[in-house]
Amino acid sequence: MKSRPLFVALVLFALTASILSAQPRQHPITQKAVQRIQKEVRHQLLMLPYLGVFDNLAFQVNGYDVTLLGQVTQPTLRDDAERVVKRIEGVEKVDNKIEVLPVSINDDRLREQLFRAIYGYGPLQRYALPPQKPIRIIVKNGHVTLEGVVDSEMDKNLANIQANGVPGVFSVVNHLQAPPKKSKKRG
Repeated sequence: MKSRPLFVALVLFALTASILSAQPRQHPITQKAVQRIQKEVRHQLLMLPYLGVFDNLAFQVNGYDVTLLGQVTQPTLRDDAERVVKRIEGVEKVDNKIEVLPVSINDDRLREQLFRAIYGYGPLQRYALPPQKPIRIIVKNGHVTLEGVVDSEMDKNLANIQANGVPGVFSVVNHLQAPPKKSKKRG
């Protein structure tokens, strides 16, 4: 019976260690660590092999926790995004709020038409060149949301006009970001 106290002590030690390791970190996160996590999350999401122009992924970093946001056409992409972010050093918790868009033949048809209308339009064709297209086209039940970044307010407006011109589109919400206009100094 000598080994029983040793066994109890080992069990208590193991329980204490597992409880302590399950607790969130108590020390504050530095701004440098937050920036590193943000950079790595952005990189990992952009490297997802099935991320396309009809998907929109966004995220928020709050300390060691990451919230995934956006919309995707495939449920596997939602799961892949969560999986790669969970593996990032320093990330303790991932809250996956990515919406999987409903399957719809009409939405698929609209996606193709919107892609041609926006990326095939002369003044916007340069945005079709990068592997990751900067204008994201999100279609849900005939309603369109444009996400991403463009070079100018004019390009933002042109994309909006092109999307509104596609037959069958019920509405267009334009969330495209353009850099602010630089004011010219007169001298």
